[in-house]
Amino acid sequence: MAVADTRPWWERDADVCWHPYTQHGQAEGLLAIRGAAGAWLELADGRKILDAVSSWWACLHGHGHPQLVAAIAKQAATLDHVLFAGCTHEPAVRLAERLCAVAPAGLTRAFYSDDGSTAVEVALKACYAAAARRGEQGRTLFLALEGGYHGDTFGAMAVGDPDPFFREYGDLMFQVERMPADVGALEALMAARGAEAAALIVEPIVQGAAGMASVPPAFLQAARRLCDEHGVLLIADEVMTGFGRTGTLFACEQAGISPDALCLSKGLTGGMLPLAATLFSEAIFEAFRSDDRSRMFFHGHTFTGHAIGCAVALASLDVVEAEGTPARMEANGRRIEAGLRSALEEGDDLAWRRFGGIVAVELAGESGYLSEVGPRLKAACRELSPDVLLRPLGRVLYAMPPACTTEAECDLIATRMAAIVQSVRHPESA
Repeated sequence: MAVADTRPWWERDADVCWHPYTQHGQAEGLLAIRGAAGAWLELADGRKILDAVSSWWACLHGHGHPQLVAAIAKQAATLDHVLFAGCTHEPAVRLAERLCAVAPAGLTRAFYSDDGSTAVEVALKACYAAAARRGEQGRTLFLALEGGYHGDTFGAMAVGDPDPFFREYGDLMFQVERMPADVGALEALMAARGAEAAALIVEPIVQGAAGMASVPPAFLQAARRLCDEHGVLLIADEVMTGFGRTGTLFACEQAGISPDALCLSKGLTGGMLPLAATLFSEAIFEAFRSDDRSRMFFHGHTFTGHAIGCAVALASLDVVEAEGTPARMEANGRRIEAGLRSALEEGDDLAWRRFGGIVAVELAGESGYLSEVGPRLKAACRELSPDVLLRPLGRVLYAMPPACTTEAECDLIATRMAAIVQSVRHPESA
């Protein structure tokens, strides 16, 4: 008879769990989380820590929002899940209607999937096949931005920047041409290879994994114009930026553009359940409508259009409208930035960026996710910020708290970020 393991669950983790983006060969303690409410996480030992990164950019309104909790319980008692091939249900229909109504103009169809990566896969496959349906089989190329990140499934990896995440899978990727977020570079690439391209994919306004790098509105406007001129479809990956993170409901609004496909997840359910939606123009949808069964869109997921996920997403949209989520994000970002700027002296070794509720400080040093500054920032976060959860991206320290974060909590985030930055800038005085 096996002897029961009496160690607490957080110690047993090391024997059975494999964590994402974690080097288990290095000693790095895990935060044992047993609960969450509002902007705060509760640890197993009773301590509380402010979730300044929205649990990987997903928690939109705050943990355990009562309106969202109630929506989950109500829907679970009515209809939990049914296949979406050959069936439909009210939450999925209502959510599709709602998303198409609030999204940039011209997006009329919602295809549901599970997470950000799958939302991107759906967009890539549909745009590629739509070109073929139009008789343009030569459009086998995708265009993307340097520094882009769109997920960890193979299509999403292919259009992401391979360095450093995806280098070892290079032989398995399809053809992609990348450029910086520069109008001249895009014009040159379109002139050279636009006729071969099925689609251009961008993270509008801000590239998350690239260290919250800027994608200016002028570039997005040029991208829309050049895509139209060269017959290339435009995909906007708003998995991170959607639902108010940048101060507007969708980041595309800040450039005044409408993409041909819009990828949504993370904040779609307020961060409560995995759900994704890819919105398409009617022209892309019509490329697959036919009396020929072989021309259908051969794509689907077991949990496509998950009823509970759709119900909580509808409740989240209600909260976005009632509580003014984009404006709250903007106010939080302004306050954190102001606190940081007042605490840190200006210098050539710092670069500042803010996009709505996203605030980032970039330190000097080797660029990229594996920057030598990264481990120092990470160590400083553990040592100097025991009550605020911060997770740097290479040499970039950023905050992206949920909309419910109070002014006092924003001030706490700014104080901890300033202390971390100072300790890395001036290690001799730490």
